[in-house]
Amino acid sequence: MTSSSSIHTRLALVALLSATTFYCIHKYRRLKHLKSLSLNPSVPSTRGKIFFISQTGTSKALAQRLHKLLESNGIAFDLVDPRSYEPEDLPKEALAIFVASTWDGGKPPKDGEFLVEWLSESAEDFRVGSLLLSGCRFGVFGVGSGGYGETYNAVGKELGRRMAGLGGVEIVPLGEGDVDDGELDRVFQEWCDGVVRVLKGSYVQETNEVVKNGVVESDGEYVDTTDEEEEDDSNDIVDLEDIAGKAPSKRNGVVKVVKGDGKKEMVTPVIRASLTKQGYKIIGSHSGVKICRWTKSQLRGRGGCYKHSFYGIESHRCMETTPSLACANKCVFCWRHHTNPVGKSWQWKMDDPKEIVKGALDLHMKMIKQMKGVPGVTPEKLQEGLTPRHCALSLVGEPIMYPEINALVDELHGKRISTFLVTNAQFPEKILMMKPITQLYVSVDAATKESLKAIDRPLFADFWERFIDSLKALQVKQQRTVYRLTLVKGWNTEELEAYFNLFSIGKPDFIEIKGVTYCGSSATSKLTMENVPWHADVKAFSEALSLKSNGEYEVACEHAHSCCVLLGRTDKFKVDGKWFTWIDYEKFHDLVASGEPFTSKDYMAETPSWAVYGAEEGGFDPEQLRYKKERHHHPKPQAVLA
Repeated sequence: MTSSSSIHTRLALVALLSATTFYCIHKYRRLKHLKSLSLNPSVPSTRGKIFFISQTGTSKALAQRLHKLLESNGIAFDLVDPRSYEPEDLPKEALAIFVASTWDGGKPPKDGEFLVEWLSESAEDFRVGSLLLSGCRFGVFGVGSGGYGETYNAVGKELGRRMAGLGGVEIVPLGEGDVDDGELDRVFQEWCDGVVRVLKGSYVQETNEVVKNGVVESDGEYVDTTDEEEEDDSNDIVDLEDIAGKAPSKRNGVVKVVKGDGKKEMVTPVIRASLTKQGYKIIGSHSGVKICRWTKSQLRGRGGCYKHSFYGIESHRCMETTPSLACANKCVFCWRHHTNPVGKSWQWKMDDPKEIVKGALDLHMKMIKQMKGVPGVTPEKLQEGLTPRHCALSLVGEPIMYPEINALVDELHGKRISTFLVTNAQFPEKILMMKPITQLYVSVDAATKESLKAIDRPLFADFWERFIDSLKALQVKQQRTVYRLTLVKGWNTEELEAYFNLFSIGKPDFIEIKGVTYCGSSATSKLTMENVPWHADVKAFSEALSLKSNGEYEVACEHAHSCCVLLGRTDKFKVDGKWFTWIDYEKFHDLVASGEPFTSKDYMAETPSWAVYGAEEGGFDPEQLRYKKERHHHPKPQAVLA
């Protein structure tokens, strides 16, 4: 037995020594190769290289723009994906330009990890030497989110430092673009213009020494002495989804807006122009309003939204708005594809809550008036629509970030307008200080720390603790509370047990379970229709959650058109076998006006039979006219055989 054990031990030692020997030989050969490159630089490549290090496609799109610009100026460059490039070929390059994104925790995207790691290792290894890249001129443009604080553009800064440490010559200063401030394209264009001027030999230093053929002859600070006109842009207003690839010219006033108090406006001119084109109406400097398609639908008598079926709102009298276009998350299913501002705290100029409400109502009513004469819109419905009775504070962004959110809610309630406020579960202290809301939502986009980080992509390092504390904050609320679950197939639909475990933390009155809405692909979101669950999938998920709760929650309502299902607490909202998920809105406003404490049970109303789960109407109001658009698909032309 002892002899056998000794043999195994010896074999293990031999294996370990062999592996160590092979590793050392590999490392020695690699370092020897690097050293030879340093002492005997290869003949530089005649064509420059543009490397894009991109996670969502933004940096790649910018690199493609630069490539086209250089081509149009007769400057030969290759566009390079670092995944297909051997970093040890860098010493052969005469010109290298990097457009690099910074991703989670200040790290590079996976596509560029090896390249960045190679540069870091080489720069730290004294055996490589500081002349390895002495024949290479370079420039770096970093793309990041200012909301990430000290790790903002960390990869771009690291690339510049490492390239210079290995002897590379920087031909233009580091460019830094913030994807959240609306200025990315302007900043990138200015940086690109500088690159072109350097490479065409018209780059001037403060010392009046000219950089010829891209070679820096002194260390003066960059000064732009040109007075060139910007290229004419035939489409001055761009979609938010396209901001990463195009922006209005400087001649149209796309500049940072800073007021006398030093605080900038949240909505920059480029974002304002883009939102306006898409139908949004901007209120002041940080709020917005837009008419919902369900508002138009019920004005025409063609059915209301899921809130009409679940809670009895009049969809044609609902105003969708937000007092804050900014958010602390960058969710993969964001309606605006992350072009709205982000931040961990309020850092912008602040508008008065009364002015926001007044502006929202005025703009909303103007949009309602435009429905006059539309088929199906009766004078009676139009008149009702001009008197909003509900406000969905969930248009985009994080409304609870607005410092005067309580005053804004008071203003709405004073006009007897109900409030449905949605928060993204990153500001628990704000939830605790909120005054009574008609219905308060917390978005529960995932049930585990890992999946929440992947789906919501939060700015806060302690995002999970904030998320849990936000759920706990719901417990102390006496009015109606809701968990909103957005199911994304392939991302969070397998977390049934974990979702159920969250029920006991917040003990919400209701749980809305909705399939994700596909908003189109973009550089910042790779969701496709494959990620959108069917209504049958949402129903099955909801029924399974209900079963796990052992009767605490049951499936109460559904709205098939919205792919949405509602779970309700049976101890509060199911009375004598009947559901009471609807709201007595007049009673709610009377309770608020009284100033006395009240609970969610004090303003509940019975749910009509057509809205109850399992009804043949599927949540469609029978008083409305179901409209199905006729689709005329032209037959595909048949191939003609000769």
